[in-house]
Amino acid sequence: MANKRRGSARRRALSLRLRLFLVILPPLFAVSILLGLWRFHAAQETSDELFDRGLLAAALAISRDVAISEGDALSPITRSFISDAGGGEIFYHVTGPGGYYVTGYAYPPRHPSGFDPTVPNYYVADYRGEEMRVLRMTEARTIANLTGDSVVTVWQRVSDRQAFARELALRAIALIAGLMATLALVVWFGVQLGLRPLNDLQEAIRIRSPDDLALIRRPVPKEVAGVVGTLNRLFGQVKDNIEAHQVFISDAAHQLRNPAAALLALAETLPDVTDESERDARQAELIDAARSTARLTNQLLQLERLRYGDTGARQVFDLNDVIEEVCQARAHAALTRDLDFSLDRCAEPLPVEADPTLIGEAVTNLVDNALRHGGDEMTRITVRTAPSEAGVTVTVQDDGVGIPSEQSEAAFRRFSQLRNGEGTGLGLSIVEQVVRRHHGSVRLVAAARGTTIRIELPRA
Repeated sequence: MANKRRGSARRRALSLRLRLFLVILPPLFAVSILLGLWRFHAAQETSDELFDRGLLAAALAISRDVAISEGDALSPITRSFISDAGGGEIFYHVTGPGGYYVTGYAYPPRHPSGFDPTVPNYYVADYRGEEMRVLRMTEARTIANLTGDSVVTVWQRVSDRQAFARELALRAIALIAGLMATLALVVWFGVQLGLRPLNDLQEAIRIRSPDDLALIRRPVPKEVAGVVGTLNRLFGQVKDNIEAHQVFISDAAHQLRNPAAALLALAETLPDVTDESERDARQAELIDAARSTARLTNQLLQLERLRYGDTGARQVFDLNDVIEEVCQARAHAALTRDLDFSLDRCAEPLPVEADPTLIGEAVTNLVDNALRHGGDEMTRITVRTAPSEAGVTVTVQDDGVGIPSEQSEAAFRRFSQLRNGEGTGLGLSIVEQVVRRHHGSVRLVAAARGTTIRIELPRA
């Protein structure tokens, strides 16, 4: 199994290496082709320039020897030069004053008309079926007591020039090809060496146990430091999430233990009760305890769903309608305690985009929280809807015991109870989670008496 994992890791590394290889090499290969084409053209120009200079040097040497020997013969050095100069044979033809033949080949290539006789003239001509590069040069000379223009014509095969240019270009191309091959090997094995820290990092993560969420402290190249930092943040978030989940399970078990024990105690004593009225009272207590336990369980499940982002199906609705339904549902519980329970509904529509069930549950929790913790001196509960600058608001206000401002943060904490009494400390925590999931806010408003809690939601 370990060998299979190592093989898979190697394949992934090879895939990344091949990917980098394909990213780096093709542009360089294209540049090398363009460079080769440029070098071939440059070699052609270099060859033409060198051979033209060779023709000019040969023409000057022939002209000098003709002047010195008065047309009798060329020096051995000049003969050797014109036979080997530029890597190809040079042909020549010399005429003296009056146009009479002096030395060289009998017939030179035909030259076009219109040339300036005062400067050397280069042109390409056909000579005995071959393409030639020709230089025609005119100088004033005195040969055998004759003074006049002496014409020196030298020519050379174009094929010799092209062969020399090809040789130059092939050498350059061979050098470029060698450099490309060397670069390909360097990239191929260099990437492998460069990826070694990543392979080591992968192996270090692979051998970790599922419970090991400690930060990665292995040194890595700066290019992947961001990835390692992201992994460390993820590990930290997962660790915090697991710890919060464990704390929630522990708190939930603690909160459910007492109601479950009460239910069990009531259920065990019920069969022994023979008095009918006492039996009815015990049954009513058992039903109330079962309802409280069911509500606690539902609150725990709802709080956990909210914690993982379960906000249900959102829709656009009038907030006034949902709040009115909540007040109608809780009116009986308030009126049985002889409380002044009222709804101050906004005259204009208050459209919001949210889950109406969750919003209704949040406001229900606020009303129930007031009923449970308002105290015996509480006389009224008022629910009010209104627009605001940022959106819409729902305010639940009572004139009961109240929550001190310094304990406002603790009031919204899960399983937090500010004083002994009924309740589980989940109501306001659920409200806070619901509102936050809907991008709203909930806060405790300072009041002279009682508790005032305001929910603010964005307008649709």
